[in-house]
Amino acid sequence: MNMRIFKVQQSEEGQTLEKYIQKLLVSAPISFIYKIFRKKDVKVNGHHEDKKFRLTADDEVAIYISEDQFNDFLKEKAYQPNNQIKDWIIYEDENVLFVNKPRGLLVQKSAPQDESLDQMVVEYLIYKGEYNPEKEIAFKPGPAHRLDRNTSGIVAFGKNHQTLELLFELFKNHDLINKHYLALVVGQVEKDKDNITAPLKKDEKNNTVTVAPLSKGGKSAKTVYKVIKRYQDYSLLDVTLLTGRTHQIRVHLAYINHPIIGDEKYGDFAANRLFKQKYGFNKQFLHAYKIGFGDLPAPLTKLSKKEFVAEPNEEIANILTKLDNINEE
Repeated sequence: MNMRIFKVQQSEEGQTLEKYIQKLLVSAPISFIYKIFRKKDVKVNGHHEDKKFRLTADDEVAIYISEDQFNDFLKEKAYQPNNQIKDWIIYEDENVLFVNKPRGLLVQKSAPQDESLDQMVVEYLIYKGEYNPEKEIAFKPGPAHRLDRNTSGIVAFGKNHQTLELLFELFKNHDLINKHYLALVVGQVEKDKDNITAPLKKDEKNNTVTVAPLSKGGKSAKTVYKVIKRYQDYSLLDVTLLTGRTHQIRVHLAYINHPIIGDEKYGDFAANRLFKQKYGFNKQFLHAYKIGFGDLPAPLTKLSKKEFVAEPNEEIANILTKLDNINEE
């Protein structure tokens, strides 16, 4: 057995020892992780520590592991440093990065060959010299939430472990953060503003979501909307999520009989065809355009009381202009 020593980087600080090892040996089965703790083959600064021990920067973690095991379990590096996302960046500081994701791009890979925003962000930070996967092997900058492939708009990334954990908590609780979406829906929505509180149930096998009572496996879900503008056959809404269920906005708006234009899963297919004929647009008309924060604790105090906006792309802006012109005729 060889002893491997790893120095905890600033971005990795705050993780439990168990989580650090799991990220370090990403391909190792959990049974192996438990085994090395049970056999006391892990030390921190020369001492045996519990797997829930919290690491700080500059701690030295020693693992007794064979060369073959280490090579088998260590994650592969497949990054090409580049500046590809520079024009998508809305805001960046030493802790966070807000990116205006294009429609059609996955936030995270669903298959190894996929192109994804999170890999682009990592490669951008490597390009800038802010992230070194060779040194920070137990942490990778990542997204604090997801958008569907066909939803464009703001995605928040954490550059270090402490920030990413705090962002996860903010998006989970929704009390110090608010996300706003632009949605163009079928028909004229009658109420100027309203809440939709229909429980949702996900079918994991088919990746679909339906409205279902709590007694039948539904999970509570709440969406708030207000009408920005009514057109002849459509309405433009500002939509806010108070819970974060899969496909929540799309299913809730379909539930009130105002599905999102271009939604191929929950939409009005005849209305989608007509919209495509009129405007040459057959994509999902949903854009995460604004994110705002309350009073935040460190390390995100710099974002307190601030709001960030991701402008819709030119194609969406042009369609809204055309709809405005029809309204005025």
